[in-house]
Amino acid sequence: MKLEVVKEKTNIVEKRTVPTYKKNLQVIWKYRWQFGMILPGFILVFLFNYMPMAGIQVAFKDYNIFESMWTSSWIGFDHFYFLTDSEFWRVFSNTIWITVLKFVVGFPAPIILALLLNEIKNNTFKKWVQTLTYMPHFVSWIVVAYIIEAFLSQSSGLVNELLVYLGMEKYYFMGSEEWFRPIIIFSSVWKEVGFSAIIYLAAIAGLNPQLYEAAIVDGANKWKQTLHVTIPGILPTICIMLILTIPSLLNAGFDQIYPLQNPINLPVSEVIDTYVVKTGLNQGYYGPATAIGLTTSVFQLLLVVGANQLSKKYGNTRLF
Repeated sequence: MKLEVVKEKTNIVEKRTVPTYKKNLQVIWKYRWQFGMILPGFILVFLFNYMPMAGIQVAFKDYNIFESMWTSSWIGFDHFYFLTDSEFWRVFSNTIWITVLKFVVGFPAPIILALLLNEIKNNTFKKWVQTLTYMPHFVSWIVVAYIIEAFLSQSSGLVNELLVYLGMEKYYFMGSEEWFRPIIIFSSVWKEVGFSAIIYLAAIAGLNPQLYEAAIVDGANKWKQTLHVTIPGILPTICIMLILTIPSLLNAGFDQIYPLQNPINLPVSEVIDTYVVKTGLNQGYYGPATAIGLTTSVFQLLLVVGANQLSKKYGNTRLF
């Protein structure tokens, strides 16, 4: 008996003294196929998200395209003069207007769509609606811009043809400052609402059916079931999506807005994304463009950290 106890203690000691790196190698080998599937994504993220961070130094250097950014001279915070530029703050105001409107309209839209789809009992009709609503997500914004132009063109647009048929005058929607923001908001919701609703539908599908049965026994109708069972059940998912969405308050979407810009609607359509591209690529001011991008990224980081802390405090859910 004593010999067996000694052997057991020896085995325990041996297990405890296994080097950490060997344990890590054992884990990697055990899950080698899973790590192999993750590796391409990791490489892409490293190449296109982390390596470009070396270019941040351009914001603090006197850089030009004929000189390496590693050998350019340091000039401190001279490129951050845009913080006192009234043109930048006008662009910043346009960005906030568009992003806040997209958030107010676009964030609850997929939740509402998911709740409505969940109540459809005809599976065939439900699948058709799901397909029709999430398919626009896979359409390029350039194609969407052509579709919008086809509908709203002053010369041959379907909407203007309908206005003429009704005895009204044609209207130049794409050159209107009043209509630009509604067009951006509507097209964004139309393109993304179905795809985003998939996440909430998956969360609803994971709810315990016994909760609905108990609610029915208590006499709850469909509205009460949604209000007291479905929404609280998917609230953690909503909080996570909220945290992921908050940083986009400073990202109006270059690929959506740039194809719809023209000199007439420029006072309301110029946002930080397009302003940075025009400043850096079109005008060749790489330092100021990098400084604007860096400042925006810092604010986005603060927003996501703040949203995570608020979600942790009030929603008992956090991303990290």
